[in-house]
Amino acid sequence: MKAFLFDLDGTLTDPREGITRSIAYALERVGIEPPPADDLVFAIGPPLRASLSQLLGSGTPEAVEEALAHFRERFAQVGLFENRPYDGIVEALDTIAASGALLVVATSKPHEYARRIIEHFSMDAHFSHVHGCELDGTRENKRDLIPHILSHHGLHAGDAVMIGDRGVDMHAARHHGVTAMGALWGYGSREELEAHGAQHLCAVPRDLPTALARLSAPT
Repeated sequence: MKAFLFDLDGTLTDPREGITRSIAYALERVGIEPPPADDLVFAIGPPLRASLSQLLGSGTPEAVEEALAHFRERFAQVGLFENRPYDGIVEALDTIAASGALLVVATSKPHEYARRIIEHFSMDAHFSHVHGCELDGTRENKRDLIPHILSHHGLHAGDAVMIGDRGVDMHAARHHGVTAMGALWGYGSREELEAHGAQHLCAVPRDLPTALARLSAPT
């Protein structure tokens, strides 16, 4: 069975407003003047602890956890839903799911938040499982998450495709022998995706069913 692993932020939904506002809130709570929202979009996609550490400067692990706790104060109540599905993604999922492939979410976001987002936007019918990290950061790095997903579903790496918009998605997929497809409508540039090993690129969500069908076709 072919399996498609979908990143969430920047691939299925655009979380810019919720994530940047929640980061700004966290920084304010720890006494740091937040930069403009445009300077916070780098944090959309990669593990959040690393991004918060960068924003805090020489922050200790304890300082990072404090900022993360403040981020979650706002994000869990408000920021989750300051978000929107990308145009055409739901229709693309309809078509891909009808092919009989296995669809799962593979995100660095805690799975309890990811599940709420997927359900809120009525995308849960398309996915057999929502995989993310634990609140303590376990499997926050997709190099740890992807093998967990393969094992959980009994998948061979050669039968799986990772669809994501950031270099970390491509790098993790290639590390485990999973086909890496870059989503150009998200937050990673073509240069970032290619530099981290993207084997295929897709320009817009409506082109995704055809692009994935080509990968599934017999050679």
